[in-house]
Amino acid sequence: MKKYLPDFSLLNRNRPFALLFFGQWVSFMGSMMTVVAVPYQVYQATHSMALVGSLGLVQLGSLLVCALWGGTIADKHHRKPLLLLTSALSTVGSLCLALNAQFFSSVPLVFILAAFMVGVTAVDRPSRDAFVQQILQKEDFAAYSEITAFKNNFCMIAGPAIGGLLLAHAGLVVLYSLDAFSFLFIVCTLFFIPNHANPGADRKVAFWVSLKEGLQFAASKQTLMGSYLVDFLAMLFGMPVALFPAMALHLFGTASLGWLYAAPAVGGLAFSIISGSMNKIKRHGLAISISAALWGVAIILFGLSHSLWVALFFLALAGGFDAASALFRQTMWNETVPNTLRGRLASLEMLSYMSGPKLGDAEAGFVASMWGIPASIISGGVLTVLSVFACGAALPEFIAYNSTVGEERMELDAQE
Repeated sequence: MKKYLPDFSLLNRNRPFALLFFGQWVSFMGSMMTVVAVPYQVYQATHSMALVGSLGLVQLGSLLVCALWGGTIADKHHRKPLLLLTSALSTVGSLCLALNAQFFSSVPLVFILAAFMVGVTAVDRPSRDAFVQQILQKEDFAAYSEITAFKNNFCMIAGPAIGGLLLAHAGLVVLYSLDAFSFLFIVCTLFFIPNHANPGADRKVAFWVSLKEGLQFAASKQTLMGSYLVDFLAMLFGMPVALFPAMALHLFGTASLGWLYAAPAVGGLAFSIISGSMNKIKRHGLAISISAALWGVAIILFGLSHSLWVALFFLALAGGFDAASALFRQTMWNETVPNTLRGRLASLEMLSYMSGPKLGDAEAGFVASMWGIPASIISGGVLTVLSVFACGAALPEFIAYNSTVGEERMELDAQE
């Protein structure tokens, strides 16, 4: 039985990683509460699905501006100080959301602060991924992917559920204040983690030259490009999150909002519990593609559902397939990308898995405003399946990729 479970022994073997892991656990829980609150606040004030979708476009603009810059500085500077700075800025952003909710209730200010928070995340995430790769051994990458999937899905269940309860019983101010505290918590844990020298920090290379190196490396690898493109298209067409507030208010009741947000993570958590068994799978590109196509099928069935519990079941099923895709993507990235390029490649990864949902919010909102919620969801699922098959046909090396337990990445490191 043990071989099927995530390898939590990594937390005992590596104390710096354990501190970072638990700090991220708390901060991600707060972020998942805010994920519920921000679109709900916008929809409650405006009753516009298109405007909720536009929130995703504004966040995407911030992501595009900051992500590549964040990845470049993550490879040119020591990563721990960058993480301290981004966590402190996120604390400030959440406190500003609380103050706005208390005194102003300004929708434009919500848009500005949401864009600010995504911009900070775009700088934080590449530094964090590169820092984690520094403090782990190569043989621990699979275990890291497993327990990270468990942590993320747990938070994506508990965070929205708690967020929904807080919205109903305590209000936005309390929710945003708790989010600020969660970021402050990770600031505290970072002080107890030793700094690790960044192997590329002493290189005196211009920003554009550094960025070009990262882009050229990614473009030269069909395996990487396929992992980015499949996930991007699946989230672009098959992500119905922007419709959840309207579905809760008009179809299933306000109390269902937290459950709608949490359902995909329930499936993801169920998958992560048995993720240890996935170590036997080496055809990561094919596994990513199959998982993404099955995500699309589950979204179609979600769109056809009229009962809340049936809808939640198919959302959970979709979440399980998404978690499988994420597990194989993360393992592939850590095995094939050298640490000197990890920040820049992490920024490209982030663009693939964050820009897709943001554009997907806008796509789902606009289609729903014209043709209705079911048509938006079902058409998105169909396009997801078709786009995954198209990617497989266009990128045969991605489909054929076979993991060799880090041998490709070790070879790349030797060439640096």
